[in-house]
Amino acid sequence: MLNTIKNFAANESGAVTVDWVVLTAAVVGLGLAVLSLIKGKTETLTNKIGSAMDSMTVSTNF
Repeated sequence: MLNTIKNFAANESGAVTVDWVVLTAAVVGLGLAVLSLIKGKTETLTNKIGSAMDSMTVSTNF
């Protein structure tokens, strides 16, 4: 029984999984932070493009 506990305590097979979870969480967090920073600018640009396209006329003659 004591050997089983020692082996369990010395086993590091899950350490890599923990590292990947932490790295993935950091990448997702960074992506969300960047998205929140550019969200306002992209909405403004989208509105400007929409107004410019609304004011254009489409020619049906070639």
